[in-house]
Amino acid sequence: MKRQLLDDRGDVPGWVLITLMTAGLVIIIWSLAGPALAAVFQQAIERVTGF
Repeated sequence: MKRQLLDDRGDVPGWVLITLMTAGLVIIIWSLAGPALAAVFQQAIERVTGF
């Protein structure tokens, strides 16, 4: 029973790597899509305030 508890430590380095990779992907996608999303938002605001 004690040996089973010691072996159940989890995979901390794996979760850290997954978290860092996810953050990297979000930054890359945001940098590519950010200007396009800002333009769409600006266009929508202009249409609403233009009436």
